[in-house]
Amino acid sequence: MGDNIHAPTVASGPTSGAERRDWSKLSMPDLMQEKERIEEELKALSAVLNSHGVSMNSTLTTFDGFPRDDIDIPQVRTTRVRIIHLRNDHKEVMQYLEKGLHAHFAQLQQAQASATTNGTTVPSVLPSSTLENGTADASTLGTPFAKVNSVEVGSPADQAGLKTGDAIRNFGTAHWLNHARLSKVAEVVQQSEGRPVLVKVSRKEEGGSQTTELDLQLTPRRNWGGRGLLGCHLVPL
Repeated sequence: MGDNIHAPTVASGPTSGAERRDWSKLSMPDLMQEKERIEEELKALSAVLNSHGVSMNSTLTTFDGFPRDDIDIPQVRTTRVRIIHLRNDHKEVMQYLEKGLHAHFAQLQQAQASATTNGTTVPSVLPSSTLENGTADASTLGTPFAKVNSVEVGSPADQAGLKTGDAIRNFGTAHWLNHARLSKVAEVVQQSEGRPVLVKVSRKEEGGSQTTELDLQLTPRRNWGGRGLLGCHLVPL
């Protein structure tokens, strides 16, 4: 009986399918949809492993080297292979998303610099043609990833001007590409205690359809009279 029964029987390839995807040909919205699809499938596959009480590294043999009889070994091994492929896909998709985002900023800065020289006005976003080249447009750049569910009176969030219903576009270095279900936000908060953090929010006007974009300075701190460093509750979108 081999010692590596827990190892995948199929080599982990670069993509999740038999045919390699060319991510460079996808637009930013399409890449975002792929990212969400992959994350949903990874979540479902992780649930499969959890139902067997194993992880990606759990041994599938007993202490004396025999296959475990308390789990479906073929299913676990197949699930692990799929997870490996999907993780590779996710890494590549994220690379192209970040590349497109950086390209957008670079072109925008260049356009603004040119406008300053020529004394003309530059729109805040690039033309929709940039979407065809795999760069971001207004609908994808700074996409909201969290919503303010509640704000405590007198809290750091309240003093910064954050309001219930605000949509978070950026929280320091956390944004729609890397927030990881808000864990990145928690990391920023812990690392920024006593120091202001730039928070970009979209706020819908009461009784209207207009949306206002705001840049707020939020300083996480203790001893403000309530729980936590912010005094607000965020929920992922």
